Amino acid sequence: MRDVLPELMRWWETGHTVGVATVVATFRSAPRPPGASMLVGPDDSAVGSVSGGCVEGAVYELAGEVVASGTPALERYGVSDDDAFAVGLTCGGILDVYVERVSRETFPELGEIAADVEAGRPVALATVIEHPDPAWVGRRLVVRPDEAPAGTLGSPRADDAVHDDALGLLASGTNATLTYGPDGERRGEGMRAFVWAFAPHPRMLVFGAIDFAAAVARVGSFLGYRVTVCDARPVFATASRFPEADEVVVDWPHRYLTAQLEAGAIDPRTVITVLTHDPKFDVPLLEVALRLPEVAYVGAMGSRRTHDDRMARLKEAGLTDDELARLASPIGLDLGARTPEETAISIAAEIIAGRWGGTGERLGHTQGRIHREGPLA
Repeated sequence: MRDVLPELMRWWETGHTVGVATVVATFRSAPRPPGASMLVGPDDSAVGSVSGGCVEGAVYELAGEVVASGTPALERYGVSDDDAFAVGLTCGGILDVYVERVSRETFPELGEIAADVEAGRPVALATVIEHPDPAWVGRRLVVRPDEAPAGTLGSPRADDAVHDDALGLLASGTNATLTYGPDGERRGEGMRAFVWAFAPHPRMLVFGAIDFAAAVARVGSFLGYRVTVCDARPVFATASRFPEADEVVVDWPHRYLTAQLEAGAIDPRTVITVLTHDPKFDVPLLEVALRLPEVAYVGAMGSRRTHDDRMARLKEAGLTDDELARLASPIGLDLGARTPEETAISIAAEIIAGRWGGTGERLGHTQGRIHREGPLA
């Protein structure tokens, strides 16, 4: 929903009613992840996508019916390959799509949620999408860290169960459909609730204000990271040289990373790229980075000779074999990259492969599923 939220808010603020369709579960080779949304506006326009174009026509028609009736709907597309082809889901995947009517009257909390998302404050929204009692369907619970939840799903027991699980999803930045018994029982079935986890953007820390860093910052921003470029040399670390970074910091890299850790600004989604290939910067920085309790990725640029020298220095500094094994060096996948832009793509490809468990091989040379179920823990 994050991608379509600005347009949704434009209509919501002007008092219009919008049909909102959201992917709440996927199976097999579904093209879009849970949380992907499509809007059907008051002018009959469509914004966003739930399937990359496969079933948009069918979902568009359903959204119109939901807006007219006011009754939410949960529909499955692509029950079999034959059925998938019939509705256009030619990839053979399966999508569960939840469609609801959204307006100021039906969703008064949306304004505050959108303000949280815009400000980068973590907030989760849980919505009942299936229940034996139709009166429960469409009820919402808004979850924020360190605050009591707002709204109710139908009972205190259900609220407590979903609240706890939504906090976990929010910590990881993961959208998911959760299944409970009709009253929120941990064991059982009957109630399904979808949770949008609007966590702040994950961070990409780029150390080394070189020409490659500008390209890495550009690609990182494109992938949805909040990008920080850090270098101890003020003549190079300037905002004008890195216009697509969210911030440019002049500081010794190891000192900045330590301060960020102490401030609680490093989490398991953080990726760290070390591009300086200068031991006076690299080694102290990597001593800190490779000992962090949890980060998604640590990569360091340099030639094979630079890598060997760096590894020897890190061993002398006391890093263990397990800690050194966390380092991606030389950085990136073997794409034959030469330019800064090509190298940035190589680095991004390695980060993506690590996140989703990809091999980096050509898909034409592999067998089995193309899409992974979810990020690696």
